[in-house]
Amino acid sequence: MQTETNTSIENAEKATIEMKSVSRGYGEKWDREEVITNFDLTVNPGELTVLVGPSGCGKTTLVNLIAGFDFPESGEILINGKPITGPGHDRMVVFQETALMPWLTSYQNVVFGPKLRGDLTGQDLKKKATDLLTKVGLSEFMDKYPLQLSGGMQRRCELARAMINDPLLMIMDEPFRGLDAMSRELMQEFFVRLFEDGGRTNLFVTSEIEEAIFLADRLVVLSNRPTSVRKIIDIKLPRPRNFHQLTSSEAFDYKREAMELLHEEALKGFGAAAGESQKAFMESLTKTPS
Repeated sequence: MQTETNTSIENAEKATIEMKSVSRGYGEKWDREEVITNFDLTVNPGELTVLVGPSGCGKTTLVNLIAGFDFPESGEILINGKPITGPGHDRMVVFQETALMPWLTSYQNVVFGPKLRGDLTGQDLKKKATDLLTKVGLSEFMDKYPLQLSGGMQRRCELARAMINDPLLMIMDEPFRGLDAMSRELMQEFFVRLFEDGGRTNLFVTSEIEEAIFLADRLVVLSNRPTSVRKIIDIKLPRPRNFHQLTSSEAFDYKREAMELLHEEALKGFGAAAGESQKAFMESLTKTPS
């Protein structure tokens, strides 16, 4: 039986995520680190929203909060106006590292979730899984195990495993990180075609500016921690996208603007780290030897 938030792809295209005054930190009072403070962001329905930010700014924390793996200390996160209270198959995450179960074939990995829940069975499940594996180019590899697949094939299998759940929101947490340059480019092109064909709401996290510009409808540049939205850049490159667009003057302007913002934020992080190191050094000099 499906939950009320597990709806058809028509509704999935209209998914909206709202983060309102969200704060999250870690550690005790005497050693606390604020990661996100009063964070506001709306992920628009049917758009591909891409997050970029300096290393360690809190991108993975945002993913965990929206996925329901973690909870804000204040503020609220809504999906189509309803509070997110935990994980659910209305939101599916594709992680940096492969999460395929190595003892299952490609087909078995894809059908595992629906089969476990019992919301899709028999020939309906078989047809849907087969269609998805064909769509992601793995029709001839359905009986292969993850170790028999290339890195790009494993990524495509994970996309099919997420898509079979018809989630309202796809969350991509640097999914192509670690692939070689050619495989990464092919996966970017493959993923953007899937998005343009289906129009599903997507939140994509990356540290690669060109990848962000190629994929995004909106590029959200994050500040150094505690994280806030430094700027939202509307990427108005026409769809369907192709890599030739990255050589255009418009793409170059987007890249330059994003790089300047990220450089400023990265310098803030280095400055804070240097300041803390200097403070610790000075304190060590004033301590009385025991």
